Amino acid sequence: MGSSTTDGPLQELLAPVVAASGLELDSVTRTRSDAMPLLRVVVEAPIGADGIDSDTLADVSRAVSKALDAADPIDGEYLLEVSTPGAERELTKVGHWMRQIGRLVRIKLRAGGYVSGRVIDASETSATIDVDGEATTIDYQDMRKARSRIEFGAGQEG
Repeated sequence: MGSSTTDGPLQELLAPVVAASGLELDSVTRTRSDAMPLLRVVVEAPIGADGIDSDTLADVSRAVSKALDAADPIDGEYLLEVSTPGAERELTKVGHWMRQIGRLVRIKLRAGGYVSGRVIDASETSATIDVDGEATTIDYQDMRKARSRIEFGAGQEG
């Protein structure tokens, strides 16, 4: 079984490399296990952009690999994974919430229970969710966990 840690120095090294590709660095984590160590670099499109195509992801992956080879910050061999956060990602930063405006989320509240709805707005301290037609503002500190949700079927267009 492995353990995972966030790597601040590598985030500082890789943030400008990812930015040069027109993307934003979400996280850099190292996973240690009995097998070969894994360095996971998660990138995302800027707020308001549609997403990341496979060519752009391949380009940023090559740029990250080149920067790591040049700086040589990790002793020994490791696997490099450059990816996007995924469809049902955990929402832990204000930027994550900003990217979810207009999309569905599910929130587990610290006080108990769940709230599901569409994100209307997000600020530094809270998110406003449309829950069954009613705007509900929830402070991030009142959330135990929050995830984006995949929306299946036809859109909500009238």
